[in-house]
Amino acid sequence: MTFNGMTVVAFESRMETELARLIERYEGLPLMAPALREIPLESNQAAYELGTRLMAGQIDMLVLLTGVGTEALFEILKPQYPWPSIVEAVQGTVIIARGAKTVAALKAVGLVPTVTVPEPNTWIDLVSAMDEYSLEPGVRIAVQEYGIPNNALVKALEQRGAAVFPVPIYQWALPEDLGPLRVACERVIAGRVEVMLITNAMQIDHVMQVLEQDGNVIPFHDALQKLVVGSIGPAASERLRHFDWPVDFEPSHSKLGVLVKEVSEQAANILGRKR
Repeated sequence: MTFNGMTVVAFESRMETELARLIERYEGLPLMAPALREIPLESNQAAYELGTRLMAGQIDMLVLLTGVGTEALFEILKPQYPWPSIVEAVQGTVIIARGAKTVAALKAVGLVPTVTVPEPNTWIDLVSAMDEYSLEPGVRIAVQEYGIPNNALVKALEQRGAAVFPVPIYQWALPEDLGPLRVACERVIAGRVEVMLITNAMQIDHVMQVLEQDGNVIPFHDALQKLVVGSIGPAASERLRHFDWPVDFEPSHSKLGVLVKEVSEQAANILGRKR
């Protein structure tokens, strides 16, 4: 089974072209409306402070949440310290890697994580993996953040007696051109979309911002009850439920290709039940 000509809206930015091709491969009509624009922080003082603490041996555990963030962190530190010193300092910590992309980013520079967080890579899975490693009271943990702070993760670590040092690397902004996003929202409200794919939790917040600006929160919410909402994984699903949006499908693995393939196979049945 495939999408069989269904219109599939997606808000992916970084992998927009690849996702559109995947949707077409499974006979869907992609409606791409990027909801995120990745921008570096104006000040990387936290990253510089992390470098100082690493070099002084004042970080016990280094939690790396994204591959892109890991790469960016090293790029920030390289002009400040000799690369062998950075590697030695990082190797002197317990390295916690969330997901395959983070592991790959470490491997690219010759580093190996101490603990790899298993799928579906939520902050809860991360904390569970760290619990198995046995956190000692007062352990000094640096957390490489992405997009928005993960307050739940920080709170959970602090409750275990850790001294947590958040390190924001980049943040998300709305696209400069909101036209495609507004068109997509209008088509959803008009009932001209059969499937919606969410591939990043932050996309939901940005779509909500635009809906609030345009006064379309309620009609959009109502329209979602009649289409298929596919979520890339638990983190995105948690955010969908926060706004009382439906979660009709999660893939067996939190990967774009798996999401598109498995949603295409189930879309007709789900749509039939919802309509």
